[in-house]
Amino acid sequence: MTPLPGGQGDPRTRELLAVAPRDPGGGIPNIFTTLVRHPDLYERFMPFGGQLLVSGRLPGDVRELLILRTAWNTGSRYEWGRHLPLARAEGVTDADIDRIGEGPEAPGWAGLQRHLIRAADELNRDATMSDATWAGLAEHFDEAELIELVVLVGQYHMVAFFLNATGVELEPGFDGTGFTEGP
Repeated sequence: MTPLPGGQGDPRTRELLAVAPRDPGGGIPNIFTTLVRHPDLYERFMPFGGQLLVSGRLPGDVRELLILRTAWNTGSRYEWGRHLPLARAEGVTDADIDRIGEGPEAPGWAGLQRHLIRAADELNRDATMSDATWAGLAEHFDEAELIELVVLVGQYHMVAFFLNATGVELEPGFDGTGFTEGP
């Protein structure tokens, strides 16, 4: 499925895209110009996604580490490429990025990071978390943050389904450095 070319669409679609988030160069990301082909869904998706990405309770490095592991688990090159710069801006190191594909047992993870990677893996694989993973996360997060963590992984899992199924392509200037297909 191709993104809606700039300036096209009915008046409502053009209105929705007029206030869409922009890349530094002023372009609208392909995820939005593709999703807007279903304006009702787009209109409801944006506030929910924005809450998790911009206004959530989780620290930015935690959020981005979970998103990158979810992208890796789901084989979403687009999600990976779009979130690499965000992760780096939030303090996720290149060493952390390099070991995301190795999983929770990779040497070098701090205790919390290991729990986060394991949580993303368990949610992806089992649609739940083990008691041990939950307990490890509960040492660092309150109830609201734990809820947000689960919803965040679920949201980006769903987004990866959309991106992968519709073939949304990564924009020029973003790359999939370090990305390999997930497990």
